[in-house]
Amino acid sequence: MDRLDELAHGTAGSRPEASRVVVDISMSLDGYVTAPGADLEHGLGVGGEPLHAWVTDERTPRDAEILRRSFTDTGAVIMGRRTFDIVDGPNGWSDEVGYGHDQDQIAAPPVFVVTHSRPEKVRLGDRFHFVTDGLGSAVDRARAAAGGKDVVIMGGGATAYEFLRAGLVDILRIHLAPIILGGGTPLFPQGMPESLRLEPLGSVSTPAAEHLTYRVIK
Repeated sequence: MDRLDELAHGTAGSRPEASRVVVDISMSLDGYVTAPGADLEHGLGVGGEPLHAWVTDERTPRDAEILRRSFTDTGAVIMGRRTFDIVDGPNGWSDEVGYGHDQDQIAAPPVFVVTHSRPEKVRLGDRFHFVTDGLGSAVDRARAAAGGKDVVIMGGGATAYEFLRAGLVDILRIHLAPIILGGGTPLFPQGMPESLRLEPLGSVSTPAAEHLTYRVIK
C-alpha cells in the first residue's frame, strides 16, 4: 500500500460504515501545537508559523497530496471554542482560505464547535454549528453530517487531548514539524492521568514535516 494511502485510510482496504474520528494536528518536536503567545492576532503563537510550513510556504507535492486527501476524506470537522475564535476572527478564515487552507472552500465540510455557549456574533456563520452538551454529542452530530467520511478534530490542543482522553478518537495523525518551540500549547499536558497506546499505521517524510499516522488502541 502506498504510504499516502496508509495516511489516508490506515490498514483497511475500504472505509468503515461509521465515520472514523481523527485527530489531525501539527506539532513541534517538543510537543507543542502553538508557540507561546497564541491569541486572535497570532493563532499559532509568536514564531509558530513553521508548524504549518508544510501547508503554506514550504509545501512540496507530497505535502500537497496529503493535504488534498485529508480534505476530500473529511466529512465533518470538530474544533474547540478558542480555535473557533481564531478562525472566525479578523485574521482567520475567509471565502478563499479555510479548512484545508487553500482547498475549494465551496466543498468544505461543516464545522462543529464544542463550547459552553454560542457566541453573539459569527462572521462566517453558515460554516459553524455549536455544540453545548459535551464531546459525545459533538461526535454524534458530526458523524451524522459526515456521510461516512472522517470526522476530523483539528484543535486546539486542549480539545484534541480531551477527545483522546475520553476514548472517542480512532486515529491520531500528527504532522511533526522540524522545530523546537520551548513552550506554548502542549498536545499532551504534563501529569496525564493515564498512558495512550498507539499502533503505527504509516509515515511520510518531507522537508517541512514528518507525517505520522497511528491507530488509537482502546
